[in-house]
Amino acid sequence: MKKSKIAVLVAMVVVLAFSLAACGGSDDKSSSDKTVYKVGTEPTFPPFDTTDDDQNIVGLDMDLIKAIGEDQGFDVEFQNLSFDGLIPALKAGNIDIVAAGMNKDDEDRQKEADFSDSYYESKLYVAVPQDNSTIKGVDDLTPDMKVAAQTGTTGANKVQELKDAGKIKEAVILDGLDTCMMKLINGDVAAVINDKPVTEAYMKKQPDKIKMVGEALNAENYGFAVQKGNKELLDKINAGLKNIKDDGTYDKLIDEWFNK
Repeated sequence: MKKSKIAVLVAMVVVLAFSLAACGGSDDKSSSDKTVYKVGTEPTFPPFDTTDDDQNIVGLDMDLIKAIGEDQGFDVEFQNLSFDGLIPALKAGNIDIVAAGMNKDDEDRQKEADFSDSYYESKLYVAVPQDNSTIKGVDDLTPDMKVAAQTGTTGANKVQELKDAGKIKEAVILDGLDTCMMKLINGDVAAVINDKPVTEAYMKKQPDKIKMVGEALNAENYGFAVQKGNKELLDKINAGLKNIKDDGTYDKLIDEWFNK
């Protein structure tokens, strides 16, 4: 009888201990846990998407979506993907958000994903080596020239358009803008067509090696992408974006990243 009573008492103590622990754990979880969204990017597009010396993914896009998350009560984690793999990953549910300096006005892309309000307007420019004096704009590109751009971008579409029209010899479409710029510096291509702020960032990294020429080829608006029909997340992003614009956070981040 004594052993039986002791066993019962021990069981009651164990159950009580687990109950108290569970209650405590539940309170901590509800007060500290946030939804974590996976954010896909292609970090060779500074100052929007790049890496620091420790290979952490950083950039204006990263800081903007983190600020939006802080405003709306969610956290984010970043994933490094190829640019042309971002929308497929989004559609497959492998990521929740695309933050990659992506043109939200592209009609084909709009069929594949839903986009937030615009957070930046960019323009395409022709970039050439600093010592090039013959190419002064897109009209100076000739049928014997190779022109590069990053895969999946508006710049790539423009380069392919020039190739199809017979205005250049070859459209060199490459993964990663780093590779495009190295091809340009090494003389493997005559020009690169790319977004102005990103080319400006490379001009700072490679002083006296790259310059932009001519007039803007077009203007495009960047937006964050989510899965088609994910109105709840899209509403959060738009609300957060408006709030960080209203409270000055947006302007602070723009100033910080464009003056780095």
